[in-house]
Amino acid sequence: MTSETGEPAAGAAHEADAHDLIRVLGARVNNLKHVSVEIPKRRLTVFTGVSGSGKSSLVFDTIAAESQRLINETYSAFVQGFMPSLARPEVDVLEGLTTAIIVDQERMGANVRSTVGTATDANALLRILFSRLGDPHVGPPQAYSFNVPSVTGTGRVTVARSADAKAEARSYSMTGGMCPRCEGMGTVSDIDLAELLDESLSLRDGAIRVPGYTADGWYVKVYGAVVPLDVPVRDLTEDQRHALLHAEPRKVKIENMSMTVEGLVPKVTRSMLSKDVDAMQPHVRAFVERAVTFAPCPECEGTRLAAPARASKIRGISIADACAMQITDLADWVRGLDEPTVAPLLGGLGHLLDSFVEIGLGYLSLDRPSGTLSGGEAQRTKMIRHLGSSLTDVTYVFDEPTIGLHPHDIARMNTLLLRLRDKGNTVLVVEHKPEAIAIADHVVDLGPGAGSGGGEVVFEGSVERLRGSGTLTGRHLDDRAALKPAVRTPTGRLEIRGASTHNLQDVDVDIPLGVLVVVTGVAGSGKSSLVHGSVAGRDGVVAIDQSAIRGSRRSNPATYTGLLEPVRKAFAKANGVKPSLFSANSEGACPVCNGAGVVFTELGFMATFESPCEVCEGKGFDASVLEYRLGGKDISEVMSMPVSEAHSFFESGAARLPAASAVLGRLADVGLSYVTLGQPLTTLSGGERQRLKLATRMGEQGGVYVLDEPTNGLHLADVAQLLGLLDRLVDAGKTVVVIEHHQAVMAHADWIVDLGPGAGHDGGRVVFEGTPAELVEARSTLTGRHLAEYVGA
Repeated sequence: MTSETGEPAAGAAHEADAHDLIRVLGARVNNLKHVSVEIPKRRLTVFTGVSGSGKSSLVFDTIAAESQRLINETYSAFVQGFMPSLARPEVDVLEGLTTAIIVDQERMGANVRSTVGTATDANALLRILFSRLGDPHVGPPQAYSFNVPSVTGTGRVTVARSADAKAEARSYSMTGGMCPRCEGMGTVSDIDLAELLDESLSLRDGAIRVPGYTADGWYVKVYGAVVPLDVPVRDLTEDQRHALLHAEPRKVKIENMSMTVEGLVPKVTRSMLSKDVDAMQPHVRAFVERAVTFAPCPECEGTRLAAPARASKIRGISIADACAMQITDLADWVRGLDEPTVAPLLGGLGHLLDSFVEIGLGYLSLDRPSGTLSGGEAQRTKMIRHLGSSLTDVTYVFDEPTIGLHPHDIARMNTLLLRLRDKGNTVLVVEHKPEAIAIADHVVDLGPGAGSGGGEVVFEGSVERLRGSGTLTGRHLDDRAALKPAVRTPTGRLEIRGASTHNLQDVDVDIPLGVLVVVTGVAGSGKSSLVHGSVAGRDGVVAIDQSAIRGSRRSNPATYTGLLEPVRKAFAKANGVKPSLFSANSEGACPVCNGAGVVFTELGFMATFESPCEVCEGKGFDASVLEYRLGGKDISEVMSMPVSEAHSFFESGAARLPAASAVLGRLADVGLSYVTLGQPLTTLSGGERQRLKLATRMGEQGGVYVLDEPTNGLHLADVAQLLGLLDRLVDAGKTVVVIEHHQAVMAHADWIVDLGPGAGHDGGRVVFEGTPAELVEARSTLTGRHLAEYVGA
C-alpha cells in the first residue's frame, strides 16, 4: 500500500526490501541439469554433495561468474578490451545478484619473486616505514624493494625549445633494493656438470645427458662444428672444453647453413632454469632437480636485498630482519613503535598483521615464498584483505575454507565466516566438513551422485532438516569413525634425526614401516616440514603433494595418466597404422577444429563464442580415423567412456589391454569411476584433480607413499573409500605416511605422530607418538582432546 505521494504507507514493507533472494533458474553449466534454486541473501549458505556433483559449477561457474561478467560490462568497451572476456553461463534466469568476491583454493603462484609480504601489501607498508624512519636513510620505498634494481646512466638528450634544439648532458640514477648477485631471488643456482655430461663418452656416443640432446640429434650436430664428436669429453683440450661448456653465442657454418652455437651451460640455464619448474614435463623436471643445486645467496644471505637496504635499521631491526620475523612477533614490534609522524601508517600495518594472527596465520613470516603455501594457507591469506572491509551487501564465495585446518582451528574459521555474514553480506561456502556445515543458515545439497549422475539439487533447507532428509550427505553428516580394535605391527623403522627445516626444533622421531602412519598437528606446527623435508626425498619414497595439476582444455584423464599411450598403440597394432593417428593432438585431429572438438569465434571485447565443430560433431578426430576399430569401438567412443566402463572394456575380451586396465583400476580406486577418459581437465573439480594426481602417482614403484591431506575435496561418504585404498596399499607391503587433520583418518591409523603444541616457533616439536587409542586415552594434546570427543571416548 502506498500513500498519494507514492511513498509506502506507514508500517508497509518497502518494495526494495523484497529483493532478499538470489534466484537461479535452469542452470546447465557443466553437469548441472536445469538446476533451479533460491538462495537467501545476508545469510550463510553451505553447498554440499559428493565431489563432482556440481557444487562448484553452480556456485563459481554460474553465480560468481555471472556477477563478475555483469560488473565487467559496466566498464567502457575500451577498458573491457584489456580485461578477460567472460561468457554468460548457460542459465535461463539469474536474479538478485550482488558483487561477488571469490576466495578460492588456487595456489598463489610459484613466482620466485612473490612472497607472503608482497602478495598482501605488507611489504609495501614496511618499505614506506623504513624509507621514513630507517637510519641511515638510503632512499625512497623502492630502495627497500628486492624487485627493483639500482640503475645509473649518463648521456646526451636533445631538447626542442621554440625554434632551437640543443643537446644537453643528463645523468640518471635510481636506487633499488635488489641484491645484484642473486637479482632479488635470494638463491643462486649451480649446475652439476656430472649430470650434464658423461665425460667418459664422446658426443657421438651420447655424452650429453640433457633431455632432448640425443647423440644423433641436431643439437649435438651443431656442437660438432666447434669440438670433435668422436673424442671422449675428458680428452678435450681446455679451449675445446670451454667452447663446449661456456662459450658465448657465435655463428658457425653447418651444411651450408649459418647456425648459432653457445656453451651447454648457458644454453641449459636459459632454456630450462629460467622457467617455472612445476610447469615442466615430468622428465625435464626430474633432470633439473638432479642437475641444479640451489643455495642461499652468499652476498645477501638469502634476504634478496642489497647491502644499503640491509644496513638501514629502525631500533636495531632492518627490513630483512622484520620480514624474517614470525608475524606474531612482528605485530608486537610494530605496536612498540611510537612515531606520531607515521601514526596512520603504523595503524594500517598493525591492523594488517593482526588480521594474519586472527585468521590463524601468525606463524608465517613475510619472506615466506607464496608458492610454498598450501591451498588452505593461500585461501586464508586472500581472506585477510576482506576482514576489515567496510563493504556490505557483498557476496563472498569460499571454496572449502577449512582445508588444511586442524579441528581446533576450524572453530576460528567458522567465527570469521559468521562475522562476514553479520556485517550484512551473503556468504556462499562449498564445504564437506560437518563442523563447517553445522553453522549454515541454509544448506543446498547437490547429487545424488557425481558427474553425469549428479547435477541436481536433492535438498534445500536447514541443517536439522538435512539430517533427516535421507540424502547421501544427510545420512553421513553425523558419521563418526571408531578406533580400530587392533593395529598392525611395524616391520621396521625409518629414522629421522635432528630435523630442523623451517620451525622444526631438532626433531628426532622414528616412522614405523609397513603400517599406516598419520602425521598431524595444528596448522603451522611443522607437519609438512617434517615429512617433505626428512622423508619425501629418500630413495623408494613416492611423495604426492598438494600442488595443482596443470593442463589445458586439450588435457584429459587419458593423456594425464599416460593411459592414452598403450591405447593408441593397441589401436595402431590392430589396424596396421601409425599410433599418432589416434591422438586428437596429433595426426588424427579433425582438420577444422584441430582436435579441440569445438570452434572458437573471437568477438573482440565480448565473450569468445564457442560452438561444437560441425565436421567432427565434437569428437575431435578426422573422419577417416573413426573407421579403425578395437574391440568394436572407435577411438572417439573409447574416449567418451566413463572409467568404470573402460575398465571392463580393457580388462577382458578382444580389447584386453593389461597396461590400460591397471591405470583404470587405480582411477576407480580413488573414486573417479564416473569421469570419462576424454573429459577436459579444466572441467574437473579441485577434489577430482587431486584424486587424479593420486591415481597417477600410485603407479610409481616405491616402498613408502607420502600423501598430503588426501581427504581434500572428499565428501563424507568418500572418506571410507579412501581409507580402504590406504589399507590395500599397506596390506600389499607398502608404508603409507599421511599428513592429515581428518579425524576419521586419525582414528583409522596404526600410528600417530602429533606435532605442536602450537604453530610457528611455538610448534616444531613432537608432542605425541603412539597408537590412536593411546592418544585418546592420554588426552595430553589438542589433537588428543578433539579425537577423543570425535570418537565419543
